[in-house]
Amino acid sequence: MKTNDYVKYMTQTIVKYADQPKDERKRLRIEKKQTRADFWYRWFGILPYILYTEMKKRRKM
Repeated sequence: MKTNDYVKYMTQTIVKYADQPKDERKRLRIEKKQTRADFWYRWFGILPYILYTEMKKRRKM
């Protein structure tokens, strides 16, 4: 990818973001946060995530 292509892409992205109404940007940001995976799953994978959730369940009992 050439520098000119990258600048063009970044400009298009910024203009697209700036053209959206503030309410829409806020709504999209909230939706993105809600669909994001948990910290343990994102950083360490499924097995540590399962172990962590099981330990958390047993502590509550």
